[in-house]
Amino acid sequence: MNESLTVLTLPTYQDVIAAALRLESHAHRTPVLRSRTADERLGASVFFKCESLQRMGAFKFRGAFNALSKFSAAQAKAGVITFSSGNHAQAIALSARLLGIPATILMPLDAPQAKADATRGYGGEVILFDRFKQDREALTREIAQQRGLTLIPPYDHPDVIAGQGTAAKELFDEVGALDYLLVPLGGGGLLSGSAMSARALSPLCKVYGVEPQAGNDGQQSFRSGAIVHIETPVTIADGAQTQHLGQYTFGVIRRDVQDVLTASDAQLLEAMRFFAERMKLVVEPTGCLGFAGACHAGLPLAGKRVGVIISGGNVDLCRFGELLVK
Repeated sequence: MNESLTVLTLPTYQDVIAAALRLESHAHRTPVLRSRTADERLGASVFFKCESLQRMGAFKFRGAFNALSKFSAAQAKAGVITFSSGNHAQAIALSARLLGIPATILMPLDAPQAKADATRGYGGEVILFDRFKQDREALTREIAQQRGLTLIPPYDHPDVIAGQGTAAKELFDEVGALDYLLVPLGGGGLLSGSAMSARALSPLCKVYGVEPQAGNDGQQSFRSGAIVHIETPVTIADGAQTQHLGQYTFGVIRRDVQDVLTASDAQLLEAMRFFAERMKLVVEPTGCLGFAGACHAGLPLAGKRVGVIISGGNVDLCRFGELLVK
């Protein structure tokens, strides 16, 4: 199923700059780490932007806080609602707590328990739904209308995209121009925000999104020129089990991204082991997409400066152990 792109006013890099100012003193400036082993494997200079060490464990805090910080007094009093498999849920719940805004979050029944528990721990009201039988967006809109809540979706919102773009902005500010930037892709908030920052700060940088092989709706959309909808993919990358890109995210991705690549679950497991063994990082499967793409997609990275965004580290420790021994 395809749909045409609606004419929209897309966010700009100026919005990323404004978001960075709002996030100052609230979001962590996450470290950029190097690995001699990764450099040798790829024959490149690799820079890992570790958003797994961001507040609540993922880049999602950036977009959520930026969006909620722009609420009017009436919106803040009524509250926010969203839907998420986990990281955006936690980001909205934590941001809302910091800003004194009530938060309601729809989460799938099969969301990682650690993410659901953390969302509740941050003070969010969690409503569970069956992602394979229920339309999360329709259900969320219905509750929002009933309660008078403002919907901040996980990725298809200009303020969310601008906030996510601050991660790549920090990367470029710290290490300078890059030849390649590889970014995990689910709904496209991080990829589109990163691409805007790359366009402004490193215009010759080739930006690639990497999504699960089992759910390559973004790749199909990018290459066909229209948003493609798929069934919920079955993959260990639970943060990228999206069914389609957003109108805003697709608009930016189509304009600023070189291509969309895929990685198999086996390649994600390999990357998880690498991060755990070599870099002592706990990275969730979705967060491994960029590095898996760098290792296996066949890009000509030798001799190049390569940025890889590690998008998150929220994974149940028991599940983490199970995956590593597979």
